[in-house]
Amino acid sequence: MKLFDLKKEIWLWLIMASPLVFLYSVWSELPATVATHFNFNGEPDDWSSKSTLAVIMAALSLGIYLLITFIPLIDPKKKVLEMGNKYFLVKLFTTLFISILCMFIVQSAKTSSMGEGKMIFVITGAFFAVLGNYMPAMKPNYFIGIRTPWTLENETVWRKTHQLSGKLLFIAGIINMILPFLIPGNFMPVFMGISIGVPLVAVVYSYIVYKQVTADVVK
Repeated sequence: MKLFDLKKEIWLWLIMASPLVFLYSVWSELPATVATHFNFNGEPDDWSSKSTLAVIMAALSLGIYLLITFIPLIDPKKKVLEMGNKYFLVKLFTTLFISILCMFIVQSAKTSSMGEGKMIFVITGAFFAVLGNYMPAMKPNYFIGIRTPWTLENETVWRKTHQLSGKLLFIAGIINMILPFLIPGNFMPVFMGISIGVPLVAVVYSYIVYKQVTADVVK
């Protein structure tokens, strides 16, 4: 995989620019001070100028884009590049997720409300589900994936851990998309439990697989 393909990157730049275009289109409708943070009930609890909102959005999108773009360059094992087009797809969906999230923030700032706050879980859940689909394709590296001492030590442990993690993350994403509409009230405890539970299970599983693999080698 090439580190930088201009024809592909242009699509990412367009996706990154879309929240700023949306912000510009509703600029005159926004008050001078807009809501930039909301509590779990979807009620605003922090405000900033709309100029600050634009800077935050641009910095967030650009910062994450640059991080994902240059990770393969600083990967000492150059394993990220071995993912080929699948790494670009991870980059694409991450950029898309951040852009959709920024557009949702702009819309929320415009209305001074996140509605019932359910859409944020739908957006995040969709990202989890998509990312889970690509977890098994991740090669051992120091930057992305389940990086425990045991996965980094053994490629078999890495592969099995990411196969399980991908399934769990996909299921967690679907649950996060659906449950907010089924559970009344504050869904955050369930969301946090799922978000913490998936990586915790992955870490424990990587240790168990490592012990199994090393035991087989000794035999």
